[in-house]
Amino acid sequence: MRIHADQEKCCGAGSCVMAAPDVFDQREEDGIVVVLDAEPPAALHDAVREAAAICPAAAISLSD
Repeated sequence: MRIHADQEKCCGAGSCVMAAPDVFDQREEDGIVVVLDAEPPAALHDAVREAAAICPAAAISLSD
């Protein structure tokens, strides 16, 4: 799995951080998403899929 987060689309809601805190964080200055691990281990894939699904701005895309 590979993660791409579109920082232009991100609205800073933080849903991704709540769903997968080992993979996503937010910039201090504006809350925009930061990907901590663009290729997370398999154990985190379900949490990452959830984060992408609940993102209100649809800013997270996944590829295999």
